[in-house]
Formats: sequence, C-alpha cells, structure tokens
Amino acid sequence: MFQTQRYLELLRVLVKRNLSVRYRGSIFGVFWSLLNPLIMTGLYTAIFGSIFAAEYDGSIFRYALAAFTGLIVVNFFAATTTQSLVSVVANGVLLNKIRLPVSVFPISVNVANLIQFLYGPLPLLVVTTLIISKSLINAVALLLPLLALMLVSLGVSFFVSSLYVFFRDLPYFYELVVFVLWISSPVFYPSKIVPVQVKPLLALNPLSQIIESTRQIVLSGAPPDFGLIAGSLVGGLIIFGLGWSCFQVWRSQFMDLL
Repeated sequence: MFQTQRYLELLRVLVKRNLSVRYRGSIFGVFWSLLNPLIMTGLYTAIFGSIFAAEYDGSIFRYALAAFTGLIVVNFFAATTTQSLVSVVANGVLLNKIRLPVSVFPISVNVANLIQFLYGPLPLLVVTTLIISKSLINAVALLLPLLALMLVSLGVSFFVSSLYVFFRDLPYFYELVVFVLWISSPVFYPSKIVPVQVKPLLALNPLSQIIESTRQIVLSGAPPDFGLIAGSLVGGLIIFGLGWSCFQVWRSQFMDLL
C-alpha cells in the first residue's frame, strides 16, 4: 500500500510538471489540444469537403465532424507516443541519483495528455454525440474506443521509450512511422474509398478501428456497434501487453546505458 501511494504521488508530481512546463507562458494552455484539430479540420474541409461529402449523406458539415474525430485520435496518439519516446532517457540523470520506478515516466506523459484531452476535445465530442444520437448510452459508450486509444498509446509508449535507450536514432525513424500510421488511417478520407486490395493492410493499423468506432458512435445516430468497440479494445489490449512485456524484459539493462 505504501509503495502504491508513493508511486501515485510521484506520478502526480510528474504529470503536474509535464503540464506546467509544456504550457508555461501559453495563452490557450491545454486548449491547444482542441484548437489544433479544429484548425486542421477547417483546412481539410476546405480542400476535401466537396469531394468526400457524398460519403456523408452529401453534408460537408458531417464530413467536417468525421475529419475532426479522426484528427483527435491521430493527434493524441502521435503527441503522446512521441513525447513518451524520450521520457526514460530524458530522466536518466534523475534515475542514476534516485531509485525510482522507471515506468512512471512514460505513464506520466500519457496521463498528462489524457488530462489535456479531457479538457479539450472530449467535451465537444460528447456534446456532438448527444445532439446527433440523442442518446446518453452513445455518450457513455464513447469512452470505450477512447480507452482503446489509451491502451494503444500506452503500449507503444512503453515500447518506444525502452527502445530509445538502446537506439538513439529512433526519433528520426519514428517520425516516418507516425506519418505512415496517419496516412493509413481514415482521417481526411472515408474508409469506403480504400481499394479492397489495400484494406487488409490498413486493417493492421490499430488506429483505424478506433477512428471507425468513434465515428460510428458520434455520427451515425445508431446505437453503439459493440463489434467495432470490441475489436478496438482487443487490439488495444494486445498492443499494451506487447509494449509492457518489452519494457519489463529490457528494463534491467537501462541503467547501464543511461
């Protein structure tokens, strides 16, 4: 119990430090997590809205909402995992001076970004869901694909933060990985237009099903598709398990390289 309390207190301190450093001197603070996808949504709508509106009942507004949901998923994943990548190495000096649980550093980045998400995009998503579906069940179900997103982000965070201890060129390669995940996710285009031959490859992208599940809950007006939700959660649990396992296996070698 004492160790758990100590861990939670350390996590609280690191999350607070992360947010205060990130937004020191910022005018909008955590609301940048909402402004960024809103601006990008406007850009995508201006360029692609008239082209893809037919896939959303001819409504450019519905296309804008679809692009927004895709953007907040991809942005959360990209920001969280990229910041987590350096989290262990960046605290190497501290780890060499004080005995601390190494896992707290990537977790603190994920929690900080989750708090930012809760203040930024999530309220707008919930309001949009209630307006379109008129169902509290849909609004609550919205938390399930977002839980899957957290699991995927945390799993990848554990993996890349531990891998960076051994390979310091990883950030340059990971930029390419994030771009591939972004372009292979149905963010600014509907998944229906993807050629049948390519769909099996895109199905390997864990963000795709999370985006599709979120859009179904927010935009369809129908009850939640628990098949999509289950698929996204299973994918999230698998990635989290793999990431955590790699982190635990490699952790014993960290101190020699920090």
